[in-house]
Amino acid sequence: MKRKRSVSESFKNAWWGLKTIFTEGRNIKIQCCIGLIAVLLCIFLPVTQLEWIVILLCCMVVLSLECMNSALEQVVDLASPKFHMLAKRAKDFAAGAVLLASLFSVIIGGMIFIPYFIQLLG
Repeated sequence: MKRKRSVSESFKNAWWGLKTIFTEGRNIKIQCCIGLIAVLLCIFLPVTQLEWIVILLCCMVVLSLECMNSALEQVVDLASPKFHMLAKRAKDFAAGAVLLASLFSVIIGGMIFIPYFIQLLG
């Protein structure tokens, strides 16, 4: 039976996980750069508070799903070191969830930012 971790141990482990994924993960770095661009656009364009919230929520959903995708990939690799079609499907499904969230975030970003660009140009 495992012992219960203290709250501080749980936070320490969570921070270690975030540090590891941000230092080792290629995809999350790309997603962070795109998220940073969206945040910079929010700073420089006169977006509303609600639009800020929506953009930040989209960023967090994509980054959170990427963390879950990476965790699932690690577990699948541990459980099935050799190729197995079910392992591949599990990994592909998780990656698909990240892709879906990313595509919808781009659509939402376009719906928010394009009118501001049109206004700036017109």
